[in-house]
Amino acid sequence: MKYFLLALFFCFGTATTLRSQSNKLIKELEAQRTTLQKQITETESLLKNTRKDVGSQLNDLASLTGQIEKRKQYIISMNKDVDAINDELYSLGRQLRKLQKDLADKKKKYESSVQYLYKNKSIEEKLMFIFSADDLGKMYRRLRYVREYATYQRLQGEEILKKQEQVTRKRMELSQVKAAKESLLKEREEEKTKLESQEKEKQTLVSRLQNKQKGLQNEIRRKRKEANQLNARIDKLISEEIERARKRAEEEARREEEARRKAESEAGNKKAKSGTPARTARKAKPLERFSMSKADRELSGNFASNRGKLPMPISGSYIIVSHYGEYAVEGLRNVKLDNKGIDIQGRPGAQARAIFNGKVAAVFQLNGLFNILIRHGDYISVYCNLSSASVKQGETVSTKQSIGQVFSDLTDSGRTVLHFQLRREKEKLNPEPWLNP
Repeated sequence: MKYFLLALFFCFGTATTLRSQSNKLIKELEAQRTTLQKQITETESLLKNTRKDVGSQLNDLASLTGQIEKRKQYIISMNKDVDAINDELYSLGRQLRKLQKDLADKKKKYESSVQYLYKNKSIEEKLMFIFSADDLGKMYRRLRYVREYATYQRLQGEEILKKQEQVTRKRMELSQVKAAKESLLKEREEEKTKLESQEKEKQTLVSRLQNKQKGLQNEIRRKRKEANQLNARIDKLISEEIERARKRAEEEARREEEARRKAESEAGNKKAKSGTPARTARKAKPLERFSMSKADRELSGNFASNRGKLPMPISGSYIIVSHYGEYAVEGLRNVKLDNKGIDIQGRPGAQARAIFNGKVAAVFQLNGLFNILIRHGDYISVYCNLSSASVKQGETVSTKQSIGQVFSDLTDSGRTVLHFQLRREKEKLNPEPWLNP
C-alpha cells in the first residue's frame, strides 16, 4: 500500500511538472517572437520613401533588402516554433492517452473492490470472518486486513478523483497549445503576405534603377572612391598603431631583461662577499621581439573569447543594410560592391558604442565626418560616418560606452548609417560573426 501511494504522488507530481514545462515552452517561444516582431516594427520605420536621385534610391534598396532579410529570419524562426509546438502536441497527446488509460484501470479496480465490499458489507460477516480464525495471531491479522482494505478502497476513490483532475488539466493544456499553434500559423501567413509586398516593392525599385544605369554606375564609382579613401586612411593609421604597439612591447621586454640582469648581478655580488665562488656569467640571450605588450596580449585574449557575444556598435533599433565582402546587387547588371565591414542603419540620433574595453588608437576626420579606431589587444574596431566624437586618442573606453553620434543625412530623409569594421592587426575580419544581434 505504501509503495502504491508513493507511485501515485510521483505520477501526480510528474504531470504537474510536464504541464509547467509545456506552458514554459509556449511562453519562451512567444517571448522570442515578440522580440523579433518588435525589431521588425522598429526597423520598418527606418525605410524611407523612394526619392528621384539614384543615390537615395540605391540607399533605399539597401534598407529594403535589410528589412526583407530580417523578415525572412522571423518567418524561419516561426517555422521552427511551429515544429516545436507540433512536438509538444504529440507529447501532450501521448500523455493524455496514458492518463486516460490509467483512469480506466483505476475505475475498473475500484469497481471490483466496491462489488467485493457489497457482498461482504454487513458487520456480522466481517466479525464472522475475524472470529473464525484458529488463534489470536490470525484473528489480529484478519482485523488488520479488514481495516487496511477499507482504507485502500477510500484511497482508490481519492486516486480516481485526482487522476480525473489530471486528465482534465491535460485536456486544457492540449487545447491551449493548439490555440497557440493556430495563432502562430495565422501570424506566419500575415508575415508572408508582408514579405511578398516588400519583395514587389523591391522589384519596382530595382526596375527604376535599371532604367538609370548610367547614373547608377556614376554613383557606384563615387561610393567606391570614397570607400577607398577611407580604407587607405584606416590602413595607414592601423600600420602606425601596430608599429607603436611593437615599440611598446620591445621596450617592455628590454626593461624586463635589464631587471633580470640586475637581479642576477646583485645575487653574484652577494655570493662574492660571502666567499662563495662566483659562477661563470651566462651568455645573455638575444632580446625577444614582441608585437604586443603583456597587457595587450591579455586584452586580445579576452576579446577573442567573446566572439559572438559582442554588442552591436550602434544604439537603438537597426538594420544591417550592407554586409561584409564583395557581392553583386540583386537585380542590377554589372553592379558590384565591396565592403570592408558592415553598414548598420539606425534612427536619427543613434550613438556609436564601443564593442569592448580598449584604448582609442585614433580619431580623424574625412570629408567632414569623424572616424574612430579602438584597440583591443591585437584587434582593432573601426567606427565611421560620425557627426561628432566624444573620445580622444589615448583614452580608455569600456564596453557599450558611447563614443560619438552617427551622422544623419538630412538631404536623404535623415538616413543614419554607421560603417563598422573589425581588424586583427592588418587582417580584415567579417564583423557579423563576432556580434550578438
